[in-house]
Formats: sequence, C-alpha cells, structure tokens
Amino acid sequence: MRFGNLNYFFLLWIIPLLIAFYVYAFRSRDRLTAVFCGKQVLPALLPDRQKGRRGIKAFLILGGIALGICALTRPQWGFHWEDIKRVGVDLMVAIDVSESMLAEDVKPSRLERAKREVYDLIHMMEGDRIGLIAFAGTSFVQCPLTLDYGACKMFLDYIEPDLIPVPGTALADAIRNAIKSFNTQERKSKVLILITDGEDHEGAPLEAAREAKQAGIKIFTIGVGQDGGAPIPLRDGSGGFKKDRRGDMIITHLDEATLQKIALETEGSYVRSVTGDMDLDKIYKVDIKQHIEGKELSSTRQRRWEQRFQWFVCAALLVIAGEFFISERRKSTKPF
Repeated sequence: MRFGNLNYFFLLWIIPLLIAFYVYAFRSRDRLTAVFCGKQVLPALLPDRQKGRRGIKAFLILGGIALGICALTRPQWGFHWEDIKRVGVDLMVAIDVSESMLAEDVKPSRLERAKREVYDLIHMMEGDRIGLIAFAGTSFVQCPLTLDYGACKMFLDYIEPDLIPVPGTALADAIRNAIKSFNTQERKSKVLILITDGEDHEGAPLEAAREAKQAGIKIFTIGVGQDGGAPIPLRDGSGGFKKDRRGDMIITHLDEATLQKIALETEGSYVRSVTGDMDLDKIYKVDIKQHIEGKELSSTRQRRWEQRFQWFVCAALLVIAGEFFISERRKSTKPF
C-alpha cells in the first residue's frame, strides 16, 4: 500500500483537538443542565437520556473526518504495468557566439537575448530531444541531442564569445555540423533552429541549407538585432567599441534577407526575436508541433498504481450519515 500525498496526514492533528472539544462541550453541557434543573430533579426531567449514545455519535463524526483525511492522501494498492511512449522531434539549436552578438541594440545584448530564447524554448518543450551547437568562425556541438533538459540548460550557461577562438560567423559550418548531429538514417522529425544576426563571413549558407533539406531537416531562423545596426563593444571592459583598420567604428547589422532565404530553402520559417514568447510561439507551437510529424523517442514500462481513495470517501459518508440515525434518547416503551 502507498499514498499519493502524505502531507494530508498532518490534518489528523484535528482529531485530538476535536476530542478535547467534545469532552469539554459534554462536561459543560452536563454542568449547566445540572445547575439549571438541579441534580435531584434531573433524572426525572430527562429519564431517557443516555450519555453512551452521545459518545457514539461523537465517535462516528470523528471517524468520518478521519476517513475523509485518509481519502485526501490518495491511498493506492494493487497496480498494473503500462507502456509509456515518448513522441517528439529532434531539435538542434545553433547559437551565434561571434563578436557581433555582443552588440546591444537589443537588451541586454544580442547573445543574452539568444540564450534567453533557448531557455524559454526549453520550458515550452513537450517531450522533444534538444541539442546545442555554438558557432562563430567555426562550430562545435556544445550539447548532443538529449531528453535531459536540465543538462541542456547547464551547457547553455557556458555559451560565451570566448568559447570559440576563431573569429567570424560561419553559418554554413553550423548547418553542416547540425546535419551530422542527426540520425542520418531517418528523414523526418529533424529540426534546426538557427539563432543569429545573420552576418555571414564564410559564404555558401544557402548551399548548406540545400544539403540540410536533402537530409530531411527543416531550418527555422530567429534573427537577433535591429534594423539600424549597432557598434560592437570591446571585451576589455574599457567601454570602447571595435574599429576597423582605418579607425572607423564597425557597425553590425541584422541580415534578415539571408536568414529568410535559409529558412525558405528548407520549407522552414523566419521570425525576428522580440521581447516575450511571440516568436517562439510561432516557430515551436505552430510551425514545429503542428506541422512536423513526431517520432518515438523512448519507450518504458511504468507501474500504474490503482487509486483506492473512493472506498474511504464512501466509508466516511456512511459513517457520518449513520450519526444522524442515532438519538441520544432511547425510545420509550411506556404506554401513554
């Protein structure tokens, strides 16, 4: 036997309190009745009163309350085995960690906004596997596909620009690395979410997108940044901004056109990152969950316990109902 919620057993402290209340109430009642009627005439005025029945009535009410508390703990005994299948999609998230993602045209920065997007995505996920790829001038798998969302969050915390020493932004390399991360024998339920400002320094992202399409992968892109662009802060904490060889300040821009082409090439979609979850609602809840067929990711047998609280509820109702049929006075057998 086991219980679904042991916390309700603390309510059993009510029983001793009610017992004390009944003892006090019965004694006070007897004392006041004796004072009002007098001890000599009390037996004559109430000849049919029986204190034992009064105690039985109190016992039944207390028993009904105790049974009701036991029902709240959801007692369970007996079980059957149930097959639990987890169905979802394999979802790789590629995050741009290049220096341009330090721009602060979205607060607190493009990179921090991108990481928050992934945090929110993990909270939304419904049984899908997720993996992480970090990329700049090159890319590597930060977290392989997993159902352990806690581990994925831990890896996400370590994503910073210093993670990849190679400067630049290689969108094609990130896409090809994602292709290798999926099961090459399957051609469905594979999604890549690309979170970046879209500036590509290596070239050929559309060619890589075509390779992803041939592998059965749909790419959804999230653009991080604003139309006007922004300077790139220096990482030395000086408060200055990155400049080119001529001394001019470098302005990084959001390249929405490239991101839209990558998404359309694989029949995915593009959204710009916004405050809140509207962008993720569009990509995950609508485009992915409603239009991409899931696959069985894991299967386990789980012991399913039988709920027995209803027996205690019925017993409590019967006991409390029985109290109403017991009178404190015995039926008189004397003729009128």
